[in-house]
Amino acid sequence: MESFKNYITSFWKGLWSLLVGMKVTGKEFVTPKVTEQYPENRKTLKIADRFRGTLTLIEDENGHNKCIACGICQMNCPNGTIKVLSSNITTEDGKTKPVLDKYMYDLGSCTFCQLCVITCPHDALEFVPDFEHAVFTREKLVKQLNHTTEATVENK
Repeated sequence: MESFKNYITSFWKGLWSLLVGMKVTGKEFVTPKVTEQYPENRKTLKIADRFRGTLTLIEDENGHNKCIACGICQMNCPNGTIKVLSSNITTEDGKTKPVLDKYMYDLGSCTFCQLCVITCPHDALEFVPDFEHAVFTREKLVKQLNHTTEATVENK
């Protein structure tokens, strides 16, 4: 008699679970669907503010990037996607300071963790909401973020 009672109890529990699941499915079935007409709506496409798309160097009001080639972003990158190549120059007062030659960024191995942006002491990095990165070879995902080395040398 006890086994029959357990059978009936578990039958009703299973039926109740099925009905709750069907209720959720039924609600989702009648909600209006939202379809983005990409790529036709590129101009009106709403991207979330917190989206991390592409790493870029921020420029100051003179058009020079703010990076001082300290290498903190390179040290904090968990995948080694950032390579800061610099050279040392001597200033007028006799001190040597690093100058940014190349800022290489491998988009293909980036985890978009934003540790480079958070730890940059001069706020020289940011993520912009650019998400179209389709290429045919992985080599095209390695990008040089600073454009000219002359502008960086003039800034120092």
